Amino acid sequence: MIIHLRSNVNKQEASQIAEGIKAFHIISNGKNVLITGSGIKEVPEFISDKVDAFWTFPNDMQLASRNYLSETRKVKIGNVTIGGDSKNTILIGGPCSVESEDQIRNSAQLLVGLGLTTLRGGCYKPRTSPYSFQGLGLDGLKLLAKMRDEFGLNVITEARDATHIQEIIDYTDVIQVGAKAMYDQGILRACAKTNKPVLIKRGFGTTLQELAQAAEFVMSGGNENVILCERGLRTFETGTRFTLDLCGVAWMQEHTNLPVILDPSHAMGYAYGVPSLARACVAMGIDGLLIEAHPDPSVAKSDASQQLNHNQFRDLLDGLKPVAQSVGYKIV
Repeated sequence: MIIHLRSNVNKQEASQIAEGIKAFHIISNGKNVLITGSGIKEVPEFISDKVDAFWTFPNDMQLASRNYLSETRKVKIGNVTIGGDSKNTILIGGPCSVESEDQIRNSAQLLVGLGLTTLRGGCYKPRTSPYSFQGLGLDGLKLLAKMRDEFGLNVITEARDATHIQEIIDYTDVIQVGAKAMYDQGILRACAKTNKPVLIKRGFGTTLQELAQAAEFVMSGGNENVILCERGLRTFETGTRFTLDLCGVAWMQEHTNLPVILDPSHAMGYAYGVPSLARACVAMGIDGLLIEAHPDPSVAKSDASQQLNHNQFRDLLDGLKPVAQSVGYKIV
């Protein structure tokens, strides 16, 4: 249940009420909002005179539910707004991993030259093998921040675990919770304490409901700037890396009020299929794309097969623009 308290209830009193009914207390649009477990279906009688409005839910998708907020939430990434009535599809590009200053500067120059706004690059890499490149860590974060300062770009990188989440909050503009970290409550609870946008990738063996509940961990802690990301499921198919769940995207657009970004690079696993998948994604009227692009994918230290070279990335953008226009969106 979500409860909006009356405007004459102050923050201290709201916190005391929340403690009394074992509810989360957040401030949303200037209002005191209480979030209880979904098992509670009635407002406790002793606070009924302090309640302005309330909503009940069949499960623990509450703040993210369109039954609570019918329009898609707006999330601001630097000077770009996605969600709401913005009709923007943000194209986030860059390499899988930050490998060197020359490499990430080359990537930043590409984006600026194309009029794009947001640079991606992994610094703490959650690799399947302990012998694979694990990322540059804090040095990589500092390189991303340097590119932000030099080129005016927003930067996004992935948190591998809770030990370095504060560094990522400090150095980046968007915090990415990766597919392997979607259940990491240390990361999710830390993200709840900042107002920076948080992009949560769906685990490759998780349900849509579980993805929405991961978002609830962040939102119930006070940070409502959450974005969902579909990046492909593990199925019986072995010809591609994963299977991009566009049905799931339609479900998210219908049932959640959060912006949705797609990652066709990780889903496909091979550069040749990324442009076609990206066009299909944009045709759904999505809020953003994550595309991996490297100055020279043949020497990439991680996920070389799925990264576009810079000429391919330019061609991809050219192919996306008319598709976006056809559904009333703009690539930013």
